[in-house]
Amino acid sequence: MQKLAKREEQIMIVFWELKKAFIREVIPHLPDPKPHYNSVATMVKILEDKGFLSHEAVGNMYSYFPLIDREDYQKHAIKDIVSQYFDNSYPRMLAFFAKEQNLSESELNEIVNIIKNKKQ
Repeated sequence: MQKLAKREEQIMIVFWELKKAFIREVIPHLPDPKPHYNSVATMVKILEDKGFLSHEAVGNMYSYFPLIDREDYQKHAIKDIVSQYFDNSYPRMLAFFAKEQNLSESELNEIVNIIKNKKQ
């Protein structure tokens, strides 16, 4: 799975939320400054070429929908981050975020409880 550019990722987030949409429906959900319709259409075509989106014809327009689940992309992106910045160590990554975000003891305990519950 390829890593997405920032604007591609923003567009995919909208498609993941909407499930299916026309390009004109995506634009209002993008952050300011809003890109031009043609720019979004170009990015959507790139996302199709990368295998992230597909479409179906509705009259003379196309309705687009995701082929990749958001969770699958998140897993891939996190693995890349852990590999590139934390020497493939999830404990190092968690320690970094705990320190950088100045997490409280109760927040750290919450994280531990989430992890314990996921393992059961």
